[in-house]
Parts: sequence; C-alpha cells; structure tokens
Amino acid sequence: MDKKILFINQEIAPYVPETELSLMGRDLPSKIQEGGCEIRTFMPKWGNINERRGQLHEVIRLSGINLIINETDHPLIVKVATIPQARLQVYFIDNEDYFHKRHMTEDEAGMEYADNGERAIFFARGVLETVKKQRWAPDIIHCQGWMSAVVPLYIKTAYSEEPCFANSKVVTSLFTNELKQTLGENFKHSVSYRDTTEELLKPYKKNFDFMDLGKLAIDYSDGIVEAAPEINEQLLKHATKKKKPLLRYPGEDFAQAYTDFYESLF
Repeated sequence: MDKKILFINQEIAPYVPETELSLMGRDLPSKIQEGGCEIRTFMPKWGNINERRGQLHEVIRLSGINLIINETDHPLIVKVATIPQARLQVYFIDNEDYFHKRHMTEDEAGMEYADNGERAIFFARGVLETVKKQRWAPDIIHCQGWMSAVVPLYIKTAYSEEPCFANSKVVTSLFTNELKQTLGENFKHSVSYRDTTEELLKPYKKNFDFMDLGKLAIDYSDGIVEAAPEINEQLLKHATKKKKPLLRYPGEDFAQAYTDFYESLF
C-alpha cells in the first residue's frame, strides 16, 4: 500500500507517559510507514513535554497563523521532533494560552481544564491548517484520542472543499473513556467555523461529554477502529447502528489488519 496517511494523535510515547493511547500513537504510524506509506504525525505540545530532552524545535514557516475561537485570536506555533528508535517525525501543535505550562487533560490538582473543548478545537484546526500549508493531500486521516474528535466533523463540513482533503477518508479509533467532566455550555459555539455550524450539533447533548464526542466522531467518519480490548459498548453499538465499516480489536499484531482496513475504504 502506498497511500498518504495523516495521523492525528492525542498522545505519543516517549513524549508523554506510556499508555494504551500513547503507545499506539507511536507504534501505529511507525509500522504503517515501514509498510511503504507516506505519513505525517501530529500531537498537542502538552506543557509537560520536555522540549530540550525531546529535541523539539519550532518550524517557523508553518507557525504564525492566527486561529479565531470564541472571537479571540490564538496564534498557532508548530514544532517538530524525531523519535530515532521509531524513525518517526512528529509535529506538535502549540499555543501560549492552551498548552504552554499546562499539563494534559488535568491540572496539578487532578481537575480537568475547563477549556478542554477549546483546546481540542484549536488542536484540530491547527493540524488541518498546517497540512494545508504543507500542500499535502492525505488519502487517510486517522484520529486517535478525544483531542482529535472534532476532526471528522471539520473534514466533512468546513474543510470539505479544500483540495488537500476533498478525497480523504477519515478513520476514528475508539479507546476507553478518557474524560470525566463535560466540555461546558460554550463548546458548540466554539466549534462553529465556516460550514461547521451549531445547527449540525443539535442531535447531541447541550453539554458535550466523552460519549457525545465519540458519537460526533463516529457520525462524520468513514471507518471506525476498536483500538483497545475494553472500550465503551455504547459507542460500538452507535457505530454499528450507523452502519460504519468497523475494524474489531485486532490484537497486538495489528499492522496488517489496519493496512487492509484502510484499503477497504476505497
């Protein structure tokens, strides 16, 4: 398979602690690349990432765009680093307000950040604007983690006529429940951009939670992956009800299963 695949990951080891999600964020792109695909990989530049140890540096030509969320300008900073063992280049989406000096989902006291929804929106749009700037057209866009859950919506609405994404197939991986709180009343308004309107979000609860994010991602994706042995049964049922192509949990030797699944979407 010689497809171009864009991986939009919430976590990638070794930049953050090893979890089911961060290990898959590292291993899946690496294995797919070994199989002959051209890939690009993105994650948020969480505040707990050690830039010096990870040898991150800013990509000036990709930075400097302003993304407007809630009528406020938020400058986009793009950084890059390489994981030598995995031969994997990783792009990081950064911003002073949303990521600098802040942890991942929760603060030092274990409380989820009140603006997690806005952070996810900034990350999603930051990735898509960066890929546009690179003039790189992925065949597959693979989203892993709740931080990437609004990407499928944007691809099928706000960015549907962008030449880079016009023919892209979107895949969402389902993992275990990662959020305890809702994303607040302002989330639906914050998502609005171009053809992505609040009207499109009427089928979902007023206060988005992990379940609603999962359903939103499923509804606008072309394929769904059961990425862990124990994931939310309601989300699996929702994918089945929506008749989405579904890759059941393939186990630890997953590379060929993912490759075949990507091919099946064409």
